[in-house]
Amino acid sequence: MLFKTKLVSSLEKVFCDEELKSHEFKCASALLGEVFSFQIAYWSDTYSNDINFELISIPGEFISIRSTGFTPCDDLGWIFDSNVLRKTPGLYPEPLYPSDGSLFLLPFQWRTLWVTVRIPENFTPGKYDISIHFFSKGTEQNLDLTETFSLDILPVALPKQTLIHTEWFHADCIATYYKVDCWSEKHWELIGKYLVNAAQHGINMILTPLWTPPLDTAVGGERPTTQLLKIAKTGSSYTFDFSCLERWIELCLKSGIEYFEISHFFTQWGAAFTPKIVVSENGIETKLFGWHVSSTDHEYKNFLEQLMPQLLKLFRCRNLAEKCFFHVSDEPSINHIEKYSQAAAIIRELVDEFPVIDALSNVDFYKNGIISNPIPTNNHIESFVDAGVKNLWTYYCCGQLVDVPNRFFHFPSARNRIMGLLMFKYNIHGFLHWGFNFWYSRHSVNQKMDPFRLQKAGMAFPGGDAFMVYPGENGPIDSLKYEVFMECLQDLRALRLLEEKIGRDATVELLENGLDYQLKMDNYPSETAWLLNRREQINSKLAALA
Repeated sequence: MLFKTKLVSSLEKVFCDEELKSHEFKCASALLGEVFSFQIAYWSDTYSNDINFELISIPGEFISIRSTGFTPCDDLGWIFDSNVLRKTPGLYPEPLYPSDGSLFLLPFQWRTLWVTVRIPENFTPGKYDISIHFFSKGTEQNLDLTETFSLDILPVALPKQTLIHTEWFHADCIATYYKVDCWSEKHWELIGKYLVNAAQHGINMILTPLWTPPLDTAVGGERPTTQLLKIAKTGSSYTFDFSCLERWIELCLKSGIEYFEISHFFTQWGAAFTPKIVVSENGIETKLFGWHVSSTDHEYKNFLEQLMPQLLKLFRCRNLAEKCFFHVSDEPSINHIEKYSQAAAIIRELVDEFPVIDALSNVDFYKNGIISNPIPTNNHIESFVDAGVKNLWTYYCCGQLVDVPNRFFHFPSARNRIMGLLMFKYNIHGFLHWGFNFWYSRHSVNQKMDPFRLQKAGMAFPGGDAFMVYPGENGPIDSLKYEVFMECLQDLRALRLLEEKIGRDATVELLENGLDYQLKMDNYPSETAWLLNRREQINSKLAALA
């Protein structure tokens, strides 16, 4: 049997059906408190289930090894630039499955093990060898091979993340996939596992469903009810039970979540209608608001005027006044500016000092004073920079296919990770993405999708857009792109630490050193080696200063 291995970085996407051309990656540095990953690619000319591997490292309790799986994708988007790995359908490396230490070898296929080192903040700095020993467990094969990676842990601690980061958390998708009732004890248990996982990956803000979020829902259609508020109506008066919301807040805080974004007050793409809100009246639950109620309806405003003082009081009592953000409507276009303006005026009167944020990409919404905290896509950000927006956020989704960073299957991982350096350059305050776990089809028409086979929300979005995690038997399964985006957040944290020590101008100068242009969202080095080397330079500078 011919069996070969190769150490490669976390930024390589190793395809099972093509020759491995990646550069070998055998050593690197990392900071205290960082999560560092690399891959071991392996190949055999023989079918075998007789091969095992074991970790030889001290201390090994901080190291995990997972097996990189493949996911089928036949929709990569509708336009391609030159910075892509493929333009063809096929199997793409994506889910990271727990491994029991055994390998299932298929002949003439490259596959990888994903090695993750979680470095404690109080760990002893120094150089450590991480060795993985491959061996045959029976007599069929005679294999004895060891690969060793050298990790230099520097005497510098990665600072706390200051970027506010949200990936929209879809509680209904969890209930649907696991076939549990919404807000049942099993549902709460599963939500807790996904929240912990999100916080471990740098997600520190959570979409909070006061009512079922009016997101990606067909006009006239609906998603499963995921309403935290219990509401009763008598005549024109409303009473509110916040117990479920308070349990949500407690669970989020316990899981490591710091910020809360409240579900949108109006429907997506225009703010024309109200969200689905279930109310108990005379003991009977009805959908009092929804697609059948206009956003300018007086009864809806009456409802909000009674709710908001009590809601804001709850947030203030829990010291969340600076941790809660509100939404009007998602992604209004310039054609919706009048309707959105009316809706935004209602909300501004009700939320006092709490910030209102929305994903939108026409700067006129900001220039006309309709919103103070816009979130433009990264391919429309320049006009907002020029307009002088303070504490600027950004996002990307299915439409950011050309030039700018994103995390699609067919994009190189460097195009995912470069976002950390760019967010530093633009001094980004927050990052939003719509798909932490959207396992439905577009507009939520089909709510029985298989995320392991269908990643495109029913041929609606490019592969890799709709979700970051896969639903495992008892909780989340991470993805390759999810781990790489966490690395991008760590790059940003390292840069902000360096900025504290040498100033912003000097840090930007180090970042752009050797380039004959300034870093922009649509203009950055595409080479994996450049990105890895630049992070090593940042680490070296931090270590020298320490």
